[in-house]
Amino acid sequence: MVRIPDAKVALSTASVYPESTATAFEIAARLGYDGVEVMVWTDPISQDIDALRRLSDYHGVPVLAVHAPCLLITQRVWSTDPWVKLQRARNAAEKLGASTVVVHPPFRWQRSYAREFVRGVWRMEHETDVKFAVENMYPWRYRDREMLAYAPDWDPTNDDYRHFTVDLSHTSTARNDALEMVERMGDRLAHVHLADGNGSAKDEHLVPGRGSQPCAEVLERLAATGFDGHVVVEVNTRRAMSAAEREADLAEALAFTRLHLASPTWVPGS
Repeated sequence: MVRIPDAKVALSTASVYPESTATAFEIAARLGYDGVEVMVWTDPISQDIDALRRLSDYHGVPVLAVHAPCLLITQRVWSTDPWVKLQRARNAAEKLGASTVVVHPPFRWQRSYAREFVRGVWRMEHETDVKFAVENMYPWRYRDREMLAYAPDWDPTNDDYRHFTVDLSHTSTARNDALEMVERMGDRLAHVHLADGNGSAKDEHLVPGRGSQPCAEVLERLAATGFDGHVVVEVNTRRAMSAAEREADLAEALAFTRLHLASPTWVPGS
């Protein structure tokens, strides 16, 4: 029996970089994605709720999630205070009708933020219907050296959060077993960043199926367990030689995702 979950398949606006947030809405509509996840970064449109609403209405593509500005290049986007960033992300999600805010664990040098992060995320969850889904990250590696850049931990399953995001490019970079991480997250898994990787120290974000991660198996597990969160295609298309090549990659990623979400082959415990 084929079981198709209620999960919607969204396109991360980061997947069209270096093209704009506006381009992501256009491509998502043309290819038939169910919605977008807005990566809030240095693109002014990604920070502008009214502009995002106009894009969503014009293209008929809902905003399903907001990725808070947690990257090194976004340390000054929406304030330098990380709690203000999360408050603004929640406000954007509420106004845009998105159900989820994706957030990374703090950097280790954000000591005060890191100390209060677990309690603070729980507190914010109690103030809204929006889910704060904490994403797995990875150790930073250079040659034979490794640096633990995130606190309390790059692996959020080692702490107590209400909701998780699993990112399969990050499991690759961390050299984790992605299926084991999904099992540990259990029914707290609310959100998926779908991408692939080959275990490089670089966060590769390959089109699913082009690396060594069990992308198909994870999707089949979600189908078998009735996952009703969002599956977000978050891939790197920076090396695309043309707009057509970028769009072909994103179409391939969407087809892969829908195919394996409809697969009957995964069996619990296999």
